[in-house]
Amino acid sequence: MTSPPPAQHVPTLPAVEVSVVAPAHNEEDNVAELVEQVGSAMLPTGKSFEFILVDDGSSDRTAAVCADLQPGRPWLRLISLAKSAAGTGNGQSAAFKVGFARARGDLIAVLDADLQNDPADIPAMLAELERTGADFVQGDRSRARADNWMRKQTSRIGRLFRRLILGDTIRDTGCSLRVMRREIAVRLPLEFKGMHRFIPATARHMGYTVVEMPVNHRERHAGETKYGSMGITKRAIPGLIDCFAVRYMRNRRRTPLGVTESTPEAVEHPAGQPAEVGA
Repeated sequence: MTSPPPAQHVPTLPAVEVSVVAPAHNEEDNVAELVEQVGSAMLPTGKSFEFILVDDGSSDRTAAVCADLQPGRPWLRLISLAKSAAGTGNGQSAAFKVGFARARGDLIAVLDADLQNDPADIPAMLAELERTGADFVQGDRSRARADNWMRKQTSRIGRLFRRLILGDTIRDTGCSLRVMRREIAVRLPLEFKGMHRFIPATARHMGYTVVEMPVNHRERHAGETKYGSMGITKRAIPGLIDCFAVRYMRNRRRTPLGVTESTPEAVEHPAGQPAEVGA
């Protein structure tokens, strides 16, 4: 008989206004600077916030470095995922799903842990969400993208697939820097591999308003790309298959139902006389 999985300890913590979530796999050389930059970006806003680093099965000191930084930073949380069998991490979709489920903020900001996304953009994205009344602000790196030719080409191919198959007009859906309302984050079907590539498109499919804004993009601070480091063919073919899968799910998504509930009115009976059966 198979034993049930061990119970997970989920601490009860007070709510915050903004949760910043970053998945990290073997980013020990970037964690300290990332934490410093997130704090420098968020503390001046005056908003209550938390920064959740989701350690995705790292084999280096990513988790240890983050844990060393927690004293004196009550806003810093570390969530560790089990190591995958292949040792390559469980993937961004899995890391995002866990991070979103544990987030306490009404708003969730997302960024990569490799320091290519600039945490200093987050306050402006929060302001844009409020200014426009949108539900989701998607970052657009296209004017300042610091990736190599290969990654830029694969992004262009992926964008073409998404436009043709999904009608997705998001310019830079591969940019992880985004801000969204928590209700969107927890509804995303991130239990499926690769779904993190379709987060803004899925938000639109669910009826939420998504706007885009230009953001900074920087060269990798240290280490090597962990997520999405495959070549054009190995990324394009699974990406094409995923596009068709997302289109299928979009076409099968049920429109939210209006729900009402009525409760029986209290029935009064003369004192001392029980209600008749079937009354």
